[in-house]
Amino acid sequence: MFLSVFDMFKVGVGPSSSHTMGPMVAGARFLDALRASPFHAHGLRASLHGSLAFTGKGHATDRATILGLAGFVPESYDHAKAEAALADIARTGTITPQGLPTLRFRPDTDLVFDYGPSLPGHANGMILMATDAQGDVILQETYYSIGGGFILTEAEHRDAGKTAAKPSGCPYPFQSATEMLAMAAASGKSIAEMKRANELSFRNRRELDDGLARLWQVMNDCIERGLATDGILPGGLKVRRRAKGIHDALMAERGLNLTAPHVINDWMSVYAMAVNEENAAGGQVVTAPTNGAAGVLPAVIRYWLDHVPGANPAKIGDFLLTGAAIGGLCKHNASISGAESGCQAEVGSAAAMAAAGLCAVMGGSPEQVENAAEIALEHHLGMTCDPVKGLVQVPCIERNGLGAIKAVSAASLALRGDGKHFVPLDAAIETMRQTGQDMHEKYKETSLGGLAVNVPNC
Repeated sequence: MFLSVFDMFKVGVGPSSSHTMGPMVAGARFLDALRASPFHAHGLRASLHGSLAFTGKGHATDRATILGLAGFVPESYDHAKAEAALADIARTGTITPQGLPTLRFRPDTDLVFDYGPSLPGHANGMILMATDAQGDVILQETYYSIGGGFILTEAEHRDAGKTAAKPSGCPYPFQSATEMLAMAAASGKSIAEMKRANELSFRNRRELDDGLARLWQVMNDCIERGLATDGILPGGLKVRRRAKGIHDALMAERGLNLTAPHVINDWMSVYAMAVNEENAAGGQVVTAPTNGAAGVLPAVIRYWLDHVPGANPAKIGDFLLTGAAIGGLCKHNASISGAESGCQAEVGSAAAMAAAGLCAVMGGSPEQVENAAEIALEHHLGMTCDPVKGLVQVPCIERNGLGAIKAVSAASLALRGDGKHFVPLDAAIETMRQTGQDMHEKYKETSLGGLAVNVPNC
């Protein structure tokens, strides 16, 4: 198994990695398939299924699908150009992707939200089609958005197990936490050092270091924008941004000796909320491992840098590499998709990644790092995904703040011990997988249960 740090952390656009970034990537992939096909297309169609249908409008899935078919991709997304493209498509009923002729596409009829049963492969399914002049389908592909911006075609999803079993070519190809600890013990390396060696099998040191630096820069810029911006978030719930007001108050209280020790929790929360308010507004974020959970890990890094004596910015790369190693185990052996396994798979995985990263940069052994990840994940097990009105706002924004607090507490507890503990991380990840399987569909990013139906959303 090899999941790069740049797979787990991807620069993209809000509000959702699985519902916004994934469909956009799928649209771009379908255009590549259409360019390579011998058929002469005249039009495009799309249908959204499962969670992509039920919460798609709140997650901007319709916009993302259209933009993907227009050639937009998350990593180079330009908001002004996207808005202009959407307006032009709505006005003309056509799309003109690069390298293809002008294609008929009327958003009101050619994009369908199918509220029937989910497609068989995953709760986030979509079908993209190209049609001829008579409207008959000449090319069709099914895509599954499996969380974190990852996309699989139907064939790729079917063969995923076979693909995962192939040798990765990495020096430390651990597929479980048990294997990870055994390799660390045998090599004498930290988890970050093993992950770095794996990454260097595919890119040079300069590319890796520059890439890690850019990830943190985008994360930190997102925090700063969130702390400086107020107003009302889009989507109709009229949720007020709070990060700026909380941050302003915290800054005013500094040095006045008026605050209780637990106010440090407010600092962790405000960093996370700043990110997720930016995400909810459609801003640039980094999946960590998803958009809905994008605030947890950056908040813990910022807490460490700003509030922990002796924090060394040179170790941020080790933080990210360690977090990516743990996130890869969660994705490989369970899920990071809220539509598949509830919010335990998103904020729970994010907290495990952040706890592991913090423990590592504070001198924790591989065993303590694994313990920190386990503590954080264990205490998110069973968490549902029930966004009000299908928006990544309530309870998602605050939930990231509490996830950051749990991550820091988990790292602290692990550092107080010697790495020996009762529940292995592998057991917690397997429990998350089983719990996700057993969880009722209405609690898995469909907005059909939980807070989504018990809180007025207008």
